[in-house]
Amino acid sequence: MPTRRQWMTTEAVKVAALLAATGLLPDTALAAWNAGAFDARSVVDAMKALGRAAPVASGDITLTAPDIAENGASVPVSLSTRLPGVKQMALLVEKNPNILVAVFDLGDGMEPDISTRIKMAESSNVVAVAVMGDGRVLFAQRDVKVTLGGCAA
Repeated sequence: MPTRRQWMTTEAVKVAALLAATGLLPDTALAAWNAGAFDARSVVDAMKALGRAAPVASGDITLTAPDIAENGASVPVSLSTRLPGVKQMALLVEKNPNILVAVFDLGDGMEPDISTRIKMAESSNVVAVAVMGDGRVLFAQRDVKVTLGGCAA
């Protein structure tokens, strides 16, 4: 007689196989993964890998981050704009082993105001990018000093 845990595991595998066979298994996580963008060595290269133009500096993008982060493993940042028609926002850290930290796809009606915590390997510029519906790519950056690293190189 199988244990409850064994039975649940077997049934979960059966359901996943059924969903995969019928094409109903969501694969959005794998579709969103862009290895070229995460392996990029510069902000411009990361934007190219995402299929975007080189970003242009804008005062309409607000990036909030501490001047000095005591722990690079958890640096609070927020990015926002009041511009209408933002389709995507991204966070990049120039001196991280992987420059691209996060990409956020925004649907219609979503407010372009994001707060999160990021890892930083060392003191660096943090770059917030907003991709507009008309194709413009805007950015703001801020220098953040890290006293204790958070990413391994």
